Amino acid sequence: MSILPNIISNHQTPPPSTKTRLILAFLLLIFPILIIVKNYPLISNSSLLSSASSFSSQILSFSDSTTCDIFDGRWLFDNNSEPIYSPGSCPFVEREFNCIKNGRFDRTYLKYRWQPYGCNIPKFDAMKMMEMLRGKRLVFVGDSLNRNMCQSLICSLKMFKINQLSRSRDFHSYHVQDFNSSIIFITAPFLVQQRQLPGRRDTLRIDTMEGSISKYHDADFLIFNTGHWWNHNKSRNGENFFQEGDSIHYKMDVGVAYTKALNTWANWVDKNVNKNKTQVFFAGYSNTHFQGGDWDTGGSCDKETEPITDEKSLTSYPLSMQTLETVISRMETPVVYLNITRLTDYRKDGHPSKYRQPGSRGGFQDCSHWCLPGVPDSWNQLLYASLLLSLEPSSNKNTNLVLYFYTLVFLCTLFFKNLGILTFKLGLVVKY
Repeated sequence: MSILPNIISNHQTPPPSTKTRLILAFLLLIFPILIIVKNYPLISNSSLLSSASSFSSQILSFSDSTTCDIFDGRWLFDNNSEPIYSPGSCPFVEREFNCIKNGRFDRTYLKYRWQPYGCNIPKFDAMKMMEMLRGKRLVFVGDSLNRNMCQSLICSLKMFKINQLSRSRDFHSYHVQDFNSSIIFITAPFLVQQRQLPGRRDTLRIDTMEGSISKYHDADFLIFNTGHWWNHNKSRNGENFFQEGDSIHYKMDVGVAYTKALNTWANWVDKNVNKNKTQVFFAGYSNTHFQGGDWDTGGSCDKETEPITDEKSLTSYPLSMQTLETVISRMETPVVYLNITRLTDYRKDGHPSKYRQPGSRGGFQDCSHWCLPGVPDSWNQLLYASLLLSLEPSSNKNTNLVLYFYTLVFLCTLFFKNLGILTFKLGLVVKY
């Protein structure tokens, strides 16, 4: 028989002091609160994305509890696979990307779909995509590969009423009327400012962002890219081209200038972008497949009709993308790295080649950009999957946080209701 009831009945021990009760209450309550804070930090728009330290690629957890890197996979031939929009049907595709309309007769390159190792990615759903973009602005900033991606996205949404508000060499603007949504492309191949000095050739201000970007710092989605213009040809071998402040460097290595420019971009994002409102993406380097020369020295790819299947034939991961990962890892603003580099390396069959314009059989071939429909549609599928996944976990976390909160309230109610009895018994046990 327990002696505790006898102890309680035979000894009139005074109840613990108010101070003791408060200490016990604090200790019993702080533990579950710490658990909630640890597992469910405050959620903002920026936390819907991968953290700045998780920069190498977007790691996604799907509803079947599978976790995988959606940018690590392979291209599968699927004879039943059809592009989201029919070749030649989209009025927003510029002539240089409209390969089938320009005379390309083989369509096998449209039968491949991207398959990550270890998980499946959702098919692109235009309605769900537009719901995520409702009342928002999505802005692409970068070179013509980002323009390739922008036009792919517009064509994937063309079943909705889209007004093309502006289209020039440097600026494209579209408005999806029923969703009050805007999709914009800004040409900024270096991201930093290229300027013409009076009486001199142009220079690249690697310490100053391209001015036209500033007015879109508050867009809901910003998708940056750069890469193809960072070569010795485009940068005049680094001779009297790169400028910092009022100083024009007589000679600077292109890789050094590229790193400085990326840091300028990163600092601009950290200082000007509200990470609680704007989601930032950076699209990786899109591989080229020139054979027998470069674009201006007879390089070609028109004989390629299927992707690379042997991984040993892939190129090494670019040093420029390793630099990008390092820069992103040091940023305060979360950035989702759309790591399309390896994905595009396989697809030597997807370029416009000699079909960059109608009846083109001579001149240079385009083995840098991509036919539309084509490979960039997969980039937007991965963007879509990233956006979907970023929203679903936050919803689950919020739901669980509410459940934890009400459970805590219930426990607190019981606790304070029985606090006097509990502390009294604890005091007796300690004493005896």
